[in-house]
Amino acid sequence: MAAPVAAAPGAPVAAADVESGETVNSPIVGSFYRSPAPDAAPYVEVGQIVEKGQVLCIVEAMKLMNEIEAEFRCKIVKICKENAQAVEFGDPLFVIERV
Repeated sequence: MAAPVAAAPGAPVAAADVESGETVNSPIVGSFYRSPAPDAAPYVEVGQIVEKGQVLCIVEAMKLMNEIEAEFRCKIVKICKENAQAVEFGDPLFVIERV
């Protein structure tokens, strides 16, 4: 199986990418952060298996840090946003596959 091709930052997720998995979408407008602090390791990486309730990222809105958690056990297929990128309500943050 060929590795997925990364989209340009800010580019919408293509339908073909979504068909290979489900998306985790932003529940709010804010800024996407992959780690809890600038010098900390990212919460998740592509290919990682995460458990239900595990933090995937933070979306900061109005100085509040909102942790986005996995709703079920899954594998991270793609990270759709760059660190510190602005996100809108409903923007895909991750493409995932249930495991």
